[in-house]
Formats: sequence, structure tokens, C-alpha cells
Amino acid sequence: MELMTTLALQYRPRLLSDLVGQEASVHALTNALKRAQATGRIHHQAFLFAGERGTGKTSTARILARALNCLQGPTATPCGVCDPCKASEQPDTNLDIVEIDAASRASVEDARALREQVQTRPAFCRYRVYIIDEVHMLSRQAFDALLKMLEEPPAHAVFVLATTEFQDVPDTIKSRVQIYPFRLIPVGLIEGRLQQVCESEGVTFEPHSLRLVAEAGQGSMRDALTTLDRVIAAGDGHVREDIVREQLGIVSAIRVQGVLDALNAGDTIAILDHCHELTNLGADWISFWRELMLAFRDRLEAETRQDSSPHKMLRSARILQLLLHRERDLRDSSLPQVVVELALLTAAQLPHLAPLDGLVSGSSAPLAPRSSAQAPSGANQAPPAVPGGPRTAAALMPATSSKIQAVPSAGPLATAMVASAASSEGHLEKTAQSVAPIENPIDGDDLRSRVSDALKTSPGGLPPALALLPLLATELRWESPVLRLCFPDNVRSTVQALERERTNPHLLEALVTLLPGLTAIEITFTGSIPERPEDQLRLEPAFQALLQASGGEILDVKREVGP
Repeated sequence: MELMTTLALQYRPRLLSDLVGQEASVHALTNALKRAQATGRIHHQAFLFAGERGTGKTSTARILARALNCLQGPTATPCGVCDPCKASEQPDTNLDIVEIDAASRASVEDARALREQVQTRPAFCRYRVYIIDEVHMLSRQAFDALLKMLEEPPAHAVFVLATTEFQDVPDTIKSRVQIYPFRLIPVGLIEGRLQQVCESEGVTFEPHSLRLVAEAGQGSMRDALTTLDRVIAAGDGHVREDIVREQLGIVSAIRVQGVLDALNAGDTIAILDHCHELTNLGADWISFWRELMLAFRDRLEAETRQDSSPHKMLRSARILQLLLHRERDLRDSSLPQVVVELALLTAAQLPHLAPLDGLVSGSSAPLAPRSSAQAPSGANQAPPAVPGGPRTAAALMPATSSKIQAVPSAGPLATAMVASAASSEGHLEKTAQSVAPIENPIDGDDLRSRVSDALKTSPGGLPPALALLPLLATELRWESPVLRLCFPDNVRSTVQALERERTNPHLLEALVTLLPGLTAIEITFTGSIPERPEDQLRLEPAFQALLQASGGEILDVKREVGP
């Protein structure tokens, strides 16, 4: 009776030439065997094969044992018909090919027993080959015992160590073996091998289906063949793309592109709809995430090759980086759908970028422009300069109607973050319905309470604590187009929240209906000499002029320490 076998075992490499995707290691081993054949002896008796699972380490170790013991060997092309070659096909019954699983035989007693066994000469082969799989699992004492064998091996013994965790192998072992790296196999080579297997087995396949199976292998030929075995069984001898997607939980390319389009457009509603559909389809979230990352990467490459705007490419790169950082959270979470939705919604809200020079001159618009009929009347006007003496704090905001938040940067390619104008107008209209313009803005008490109420009702998601800060101000004056707030020195740390948020467009929108024409908020503290470096820096006339010209803000101040 013929025993049933899997495709991974049936099509396991028998010769070095059968190995796929490991050309460097195959070339080095072939030359070593040719040299041994020419001189009549091998020059190295210890090898270390390091690489990911399913890349051919154990298969190569068996091929090496066959090549060393073939009656025509040592040779790079064993005959496969002599007794040593046939015996190497079944290492469990061959006394001269000893396979050891280090995961189950990792103790020092096992290593000492191996050291005694090594002294025994081969039964009928030229060499006794010891294949130690997952060698990194050995204990420290076992490594010490193995080290002595590798330093002075008997002439008839050859050691082949295999590991998937190369970094866990001690350096003392690495220094006494020849190291052969086994790389992840490219998808194209795996696909070609799968096609050969299907043709040999008489299995029909759709063009793109094998590509999906090859990608699911993630560089492992064994994993890809195992997956192909399952897909063939599910398809009753046929490999169809829909069956592959069903078995692997792969989301359709159309669905992935839909999510990608919604992400780039910032359409949060469409993103949620797609996630609900994926839930109904029972999609594998990790598989979907991988497909989305690859599709996003392909789109970013296309934008780069098309010489797209650097600001557009930078935004895409930032989104991709944000999503990649969430991959570990997705794998560890018991609620993967929540992780996916949160990551996508956050990435979709990343603002577009525009040149800073254009923002200062008023000639640049956001990357998602609106029609001219929707543009506000002051959209292309430069932000007005803020009057004031040397004590003016330079928290300068651009014109309200342009909805622009500028952050200065050095160099001609400086970029700035641009908030969505359409979204800002919507918030502005809601705020206008609940806040009426103040009639007597000079009255400090009335102005203080009205500003506090406006911040409380802001729809822009401002921190609630901001509404209390105007009540702490010792002086609050409206001198169009600047709102000036003065606080006592002992609340500097409390006012830091307002200083951070005053460059937030929603803060200006919350106050513009109360104070029409507002373009900037100035914050000062009582006392003749400011204690903080940023306050001292604001007193410099040259620096104040720079802030007025760029519409920027102070993000950080560092004191230069002399030598």
C-alpha cells in the first residue's frame, strides 16, 4: 500500500540544484563539495544553517549528508541510487545520519551522551553526519559540551546545526562553524514552484490564485506548499482565486482599494462602513491589515515615481508609518476590529500639507481645494500683522477665513499643516448660532465671562479646562484684531494649556463670532522681566518681526551651552 504524503514532503528537494531562492548558500556548498571531491577529503566538519522556517535548512542538511556519503562522493551531484543515497532518504533508519531535535534534547546529559556517541565510527557510510535542528534551544551547559566536539571533531564526524534564531546561538559556537544564511524566498520564485507542482499533479489553477498562495507563505516554501495542499482539497482538484481567499481569509482587492481611497480622502464614514462589511464577511483582520499595508506601499511608490507633490508624498508616508506602528497592537488585541477602526480613523484625520512660503504670501490652498464659489472672501489674503510694542507675545494666527495653521521651518522646502477649510466652516457656522458678537468688548468682566462661555460651547474638541483660564486673567482686553490676556506669575504652569492650544484653528473659530476680526491671541504675565526663555525671546524686536512675517509660534527654546 502506498503511503499518503503531503506536497511539502513529496516535493522536498533531493539535490542542491532543487533548492529555490538560496543561490548564495547553494553556490558555496557546491564549491566546497567540488573541492572535497578533488582533494579526497572535506575541509570543514561543522556547518550552521540559519534562517526562517520553511526555507530549506533541514532539507539542505540531508542533501549534504547524501552528497558526502555517496559512493561517487564527496560530490555536489549524488547519484541517488547507491545504498548510502537510498539510506539517506530515511534518516530514522540510517545509523550514520543522526537527526537530533534540540528542543526535546537540550540537557547537558544529552550533550554528554552525544559526545560519547561521536567517537563511534560509521556503520557503512563514509561519514557519520549529526544534524542538530533548532540548536539555539540547547542549554548553556549543553552548548559547552558541544563546543568541545566542534573544536576537535573526529575525522569521521560532520556536524550540521540548524536554527531559526541565529542571535541566540553563542558566539563561541559561531566562531567554530561555517555559517550559511537561508533567506526568505521571493514571492515570484515560490509562485513558479507552485505552478510546477500543480502541472506535475495535474491540478488546474487560475492565474492570480497561485500568487495569493505564494504571498501567504511569507517567504516559506514549506508553508506555501502546505497551503496549496489545503486549497486543492477545498477546490476538489482546482485552485480558484475565490477559494484561496476563502481559505486564507484574504479580503478582495476591490475592498482593500476602497478602504485605501476612503483613507486618503479622509472619509471617516466610508471607513466605518467598510469595517462593518469586513466584519460581516468574517475577514481575518491581520490578513486584511497586511493587504492594506502592501496596497498603501504600492500607491506611495506610484506617487513617488510620478514625481508627485512632496507634500502629498509626505502625508502618505506619515499615514503609512502610523498604521505600521499599530500592527503589534492588532496582533496582541482581543478586539482587532476596534484597533483597525481606531487606527484608520486617526490616520484619516491627518491634515494635508502645503508650502509655508505659499501660506505666508496667501497664494497656496489646501491640497483638497474647494470650488471658487465655496471659498470665503478672504481665503487668498495674507494674515494681517499684529500691532504692538516689544512686549507683544507672538502667538500669531493667520486670517480666520483661510483656516490655515502655519508652523515655520528652515529651508525653502518648509511645510505647514493645513486644516480642512470645509470642516472648519461647518464648526464656525455651529458656533455662530450659539454665540453673538459682544457689544462692549472693552468691559473686562463681561469680556472675561463671554470668552469663557464661548470656549465652553466650542464644537472643535478643545480641552474643557481652557474655558476656566479667562476667569484667572488679571487683565483681558480686546484690541482688534488681537485678544490680550494677562495672568499672574503664579499660574504660569496652568496657562501652558492655553499657550499650546492658541495655534489650534478651533480656538480661533470659537472666539471669532464673539470678537469679529480676531486673528491672534496674546498671553503675558505680570512682572517687569519675564522669567521664561520664550518670554524673553518674545521681547526681541527682530524675533517678533520674524514671527509676524511667518505667522508661526515658538515650539521649543533651548539654551546653548558654551564649551
